[in-house]
Amino acid sequence: MHETVKDTRRSCFVIGFLMACAACGSESRVRVDQPASRVGAKSTRNTTSAGCSDEDLGRHARQVLRGYASYYHDSLAGNATASGAPYDPELLSAAHRTLPFGTRIKVTRTDITAAPVCVTVNDRGPFRGRKRIVDLSRRAAEALGMMGKGVVPVRVDVF
Repeated sequence: MHETVKDTRRSCFVIGFLMACAACGSESRVRVDQPASRVGAKSTRNTTSAGCSDEDLGRHARQVLRGYASYYHDSLAGNATASGAPYDPELLSAAHRTLPFGTRIKVTRTDITAAPVCVTVNDRGPFRGRKRIVDLSRRAAEALGMMGKGVVPVRVDVF
């Protein structure tokens, strides 16, 4: 009897996992061909110090999200992200609960006038509170001027 319950639970878990994967579709595949942006990295695009190219700034967002942003602590440097890449505080990267890895997003503070920062999603989170919609790398947080604040209201434009 005990083994039957165990097998049933395992089967339910596997079926649930497969259904969740099927519901996500192709958008949930890990895209390792688009690494997170590095400030100052050579690129064919004209890029600002906040990682936004002229192309990014001119695009129309396919989705706009509003909520709060937080940032990773430096002690997490080197730990694996959900995409498998190690967290590098100097990259312009972010965590989002559902956006596919490799998605470019533009994050703009809404409480002050500041230049936006463009980042690449390479991790999952934030998981603390539903109002937080994105976790940023240290470099992205510095570009937004949020180091003294910790959590700030933001607008996220998804490309």
